[in-house]
Amino acid sequence: MKKKKELKNIFLSSIHQDAGKTTMSLGLFKALKDRRLRTSFMKPIGQQFVNVNNLTIDKDSYLIGQVFQKGKTIKEMSPITIGRGYTEKYIFNPHKDKLSATIVKSFKSLTKSKDAIIVEGTGHAGVGAVIDYSNADVAALLGSKTIIISGGGIGRSIDEIVLNKALFDLKGVEIIGVIVNKVLPEKYDKIKRVIGQGLKNKGISLLGVIPVQPLLSAPTIEQVKQRLNLQILCGENSTNRRIKHTIVAAMEPHNMIHYLKDGTLVLTSGDRVDNILVAVSSHLVRDGRSFQVSGIILTGGLMPNPKIVELLKSSQIPVLITEEDTYTVAAKVEHLICKIQKTDKDKIQEATRLVEKHVDVDKILKAFD
Repeated sequence: MKKKKELKNIFLSSIHQDAGKTTMSLGLFKALKDRRLRTSFMKPIGQQFVNVNNLTIDKDSYLIGQVFQKGKTIKEMSPITIGRGYTEKYIFNPHKDKLSATIVKSFKSLTKSKDAIIVEGTGHAGVGAVIDYSNADVAALLGSKTIIISGGGIGRSIDEIVLNKALFDLKGVEIIGVIVNKVLPEKYDKIKRVIGQGLKNKGISLLGVIPVQPLLSAPTIEQVKQRLNLQILCGENSTNRRIKHTIVAAMEPHNMIHYLKDGTLVLTSGDRVDNILVAVSSHLVRDGRSFQVSGIILTGGLMPNPKIVELLKSSQIPVLITEEDTYTVAAKVEHLICKIQKTDKDKIQEATRLVEKHVDVDKILKAFD
């Protein structure tokens, strides 16, 4: 009798939040599908979620479900979501057995007649311990083998990888290896060589090194509008423009013009008519030649005069308004983290390309031979 092949049961962890697990999930899912492996996905415990047909669904599960048309199993893909107040309630009323049963039930349903499953964790190995199910606990419960995703440093990254591995080791979870993400291009060769040797010295395999890709962290005007709760003045049909970089237009116009590039978001006080006109004229003059101001945020609750507003409307540049001052808004935009959404087709395509190019997927699969 032919022996049944082992389920490719891959758990994705990281050394810190926003290390790139969603990027890896998208890329690995596509890579496994391309290798004709019937693949499922689940995020057993989610902290950020959306409401779908009166169900609370983890955002990453929802994304994978939409991209790879897994909507029929969406609830199983996100068995547990932790909202505000959940942790405190659990501390006074622990129910580990109930969590175990829920996770395992979903896992068994998702893996029936499947060749592989990607199980995405939340943050580092210890996240979730407060509710008795850290990432390491979940990986052990499901019998997964783990990939740790790290940032692009050397010393600190290796220190934290070893620390995370210790908890997985304690729970009896095998580490397949490490993917180093978001490495600066000018440091790519050095980090790949040094961290590869450093991990080898610790008995840990390097599975891939992925260069930083600014596109993956670039929000759209619509995302900035929603996340910062801004009002829109005009340009409603162009809010899907992606922001490649941001300038605070507090300088004189003849200086500001040197900072305007394709995809620039301009932050300026609503009474700085001179800088508003520079942004509009630069956009209009160069439009059609790979130059496009992504948007303008008018700050301080100051509204330009009606003639300027008409000009802004005719330019079709999306313009947002806020009562907050320019530098407060600039700080919020700088620290804004926008997870990949189903409408981000360019990001999804880039994520899958990066994983296929830079991660040794076949090496991952060999861990199950």
